[in-house]
Amino acid sequence: MSNFIDYVKIYCRSGKGGRGSTHFRREKYIPKGGPDGGDGGDGGHVILRGNRNLWTLLHLKFERHILAEHGQSGTGAKSFGKAGASKVIEVPCGTVAYDAETGEYLCDIREDGQEVILLKGGRGGLGNVHFKTSTNQAPRYAQPGEPFEERRIVLELKVLADIGLVGFPNAGKSTLLSVVSAAKPKIANYPFTTLVPNLGIVPYRDSQSFAMADIPGIIKGASEGKGLGLRFLRHIERNSSLLFLVPADADDIHEEYRILLNELEQYNPDLLEKRRILAISKSDMLDDELMEEIEKDLPEGIPHIFISAVTNFNIQQLKDLIWTEMNRDGEYRKSFDISHKNLDVRIFEDDDEDDDIPEDDWEEDWDDEDEDFDADFYYGEGIEE
Repeated sequence: MSNFIDYVKIYCRSGKGGRGSTHFRREKYIPKGGPDGGDGGDGGHVILRGNRNLWTLLHLKFERHILAEHGQSGTGAKSFGKAGASKVIEVPCGTVAYDAETGEYLCDIREDGQEVILLKGGRGGLGNVHFKTSTNQAPRYAQPGEPFEERRIVLELKVLADIGLVGFPNAGKSTLLSVVSAAKPKIANYPFTTLVPNLGIVPYRDSQSFAMADIPGIIKGASEGKGLGLRFLRHIERNSSLLFLVPADADDIHEEYRILLNELEQYNPDLLEKRRILAISKSDMLDDELMEEIEKDLPEGIPHIFISAVTNFNIQQLKDLIWTEMNRDGEYRKSFDISHKNLDVRIFEDDDEDDDIPEDDWEEDWDDEDEDFDADFYYGEGIEE
């Protein structure tokens, strides 16, 4: 099994609020001590937190049930119940959360330390001491704690990168990434060598840099599930620019570019709005005359460049072109902003690994006087300001 996991489906449940106490003060020589029931503790939240030290969602693959603690009930002497501990889910930066039942977009974690409350814990109920009035000096009721929230959540990792590499298998994407950055992707002379996305930091002039993402190769019909399909295209959704790589020995460079563009459109039409650069890889086998002939048939309206990662031909010029495109119109660093669409939940219809919801082993800590408890008394009712 690959250690790179970029989506998981988990079951989350926050904590119940503890109920308030209906206790009365009973001490020797103190008649009619009155109500002194304490409040219940709040239930724990389920919180999503970004962690820059994580790269995949592998740790959640084996922790499919995330349960926060329940709040404890209040007791006598105006003692508060203990609040339930919140459950924090650490995820890589770039993780997006969706509701697994409806596909609704919930949140996007993009920064280290960023926290979002996925499910709020129930508030603890008020004890009977809050309901004592001049006309009702012995209230024998208290508030129940608020119930927990539960939800099935789909977490998707979408890599944070500035430039994304798009191309057919064996177009030279991994070789280029290994040359311009310190990344060490697998390189071999057969299709689909790259099975998971790779990320590299490309150094540039004046100690500047940008992030480049390499995804597995796309073939014609990928939108119908051929090859590795389109599942890894989520990792270039955040990019400000896309670098299309087409090898110089391709039968028809223009046609390969059109096929790649069509597959992107099938996945998400918004990808066509990104800035595009066309690089003709493996150009070390071409002379100037062949380059001029090929250049006549290249797509119009898109910057292009001939490169060779093996001989470093035009590699620095490629970096300059990428940097210019990324900074055009002063929109650099906005590449991580994407318009999130609701998830197609049909892809998870057969995923029943987490259908068994854990049973709740928590029991209410009822007081001795609970026979007079009014179950219809809810929050906000009967409380005098």
